[in-house]
Amino acid sequence: MVAFFLFRTLTALALVLAAFDGQAAERQVPGTKAEVRLSFAPLVKKAAPAVVNIYARKVVQGRRSLPLFDDPFFRRFFGQDFGFGQPRKQQQNSLGSGVIVRSDGLIVTNKHVIEGADQINVVLADRRQFAAISVLTDDRTDLAILKVEAGEDSLPVMGLRDSDDLEVGDLVLAIGNPFGVGQTVTSGIVSALARTRVTSSDLNFFIQTDAAINPGNSGGALVTMDGKLVGVNTAIFSKSGGSLGIGFAIPSNMVRAVINGLTNGGKLVRPWLGASGQGVSQDIATSLGMKRPTGVLINNVYKGGAADRAGLRVGDVVLAVNGREVNDPKGLRYRIATLPVGETAALRVMRKERTMELKLLLAPPPETPRRNITVLTGQQPLAGSKVANLSPALADEFGLDPFAGGVVVIEMTRGSPANRLGFRLGDLVRSVNGKDVTNVAHLRSLMSVKSSRWHITVDRGGKVLSLTING
Repeated sequence: MVAFFLFRTLTALALVLAAFDGQAAERQVPGTKAEVRLSFAPLVKKAAPAVVNIYARKVVQGRRSLPLFDDPFFRRFFGQDFGFGQPRKQQQNSLGSGVIVRSDGLIVTNKHVIEGADQINVVLADRRQFAAISVLTDDRTDLAILKVEAGEDSLPVMGLRDSDDLEVGDLVLAIGNPFGVGQTVTSGIVSALARTRVTSSDLNFFIQTDAAINPGNSGGALVTMDGKLVGVNTAIFSKSGGSLGIGFAIPSNMVRAVINGLTNGGKLVRPWLGASGQGVSQDIATSLGMKRPTGVLINNVYKGGAADRAGLRVGDVVLAVNGREVNDPKGLRYRIATLPVGETAALRVMRKERTMELKLLLAPPPETPRRNITVLTGQQPLAGSKVANLSPALADEFGLDPFAGGVVVIEMTRGSPANRLGFRLGDLVRSVNGKDVTNVAHLRSLMSVKSSRWHITVDRGGKVLSLTING
């Protein structure tokens, strides 16, 4: 028995020593520089040349002021234009970043980087400088497309990665021009996907990363380990103005959709579902017999729209688009908006506890009814405003509810009666003096009648406002 015990002990000891020897063999002192150094340098050399610095200039009207009145305390109460003397032109500069995505000089950046700019200059990493023109700006995604003419010079290009392949925990680099110090590279991981509560846009669908992103990084590249663009850095969550490790990037699939949807006329065309709904809560899931809360419960289907033609009904729950799960209305709109017009998408739908698949032919929002754009004139409160019939196409351009219908204010003459009385772009005119407005012709007729007092009801961002104006 003692001999058997001693044999087992020696055998176990031998196994431990063997394991230790194996680990020792695996964990050796590095013998070359390549074994010592773990570096992103090769990746940066590949990707960084396609990331550019963007300098936007615009001229604004201002007034001369004493240094005292430049204090933020006074500006808070008196406004940015507070001062004395005659208005004078002042030049404002803003900076950001961009990414060259096509060899013909197409550059993607954020809309807010170049908004209102009179002059845009692009500076490459090798210090070459080009004047750029704005080809397209898109409010709903905060993306802008610029174009530079490089002549015979070759331009570095960064390819686009499929952002749907990205996973939480993947390594990424952020490349941009923070605080104007020059091109800077930071590293991090993908912290989360499909963030939809970052901005108020209905196409909100961000990649979250802890790679340091600061002011000036806007429009820069979020790069994967194969050197491709997976996102355009757009926003940060910060209480100080600096990076707290919570940054957001627009997915490359949305960037691709904006580029592909760009028409020769500089207009963006994207598909429209023709349905709206709400996220499925736990209570809704329980009432519908669902195992967990997921998908979008359809509340409205536009008659004759893509969803209607596909057979989608009120009460259906859309679970996925082309196999990609959706959990809220913004996620559903994002999935549709990143697909090309003219193709067919597969909707996985639950109807009365039964799952089915519907084929959705992707089409742009219809121009029904026709806009009938009209400038209102005369001695009445809406004089100086340009109005149009609200169609799904017009609603898509202005970010309005396509199911609302009615007449919308799309332009305003500065200093006009409508402007002075506080009417705004995007206001839906609902009624005039107790009569519901049906279309532009009807509104024009109602406003042509003389009145000593006007009662006008408008829908502004979902809030109904009643205005009483003395004639």
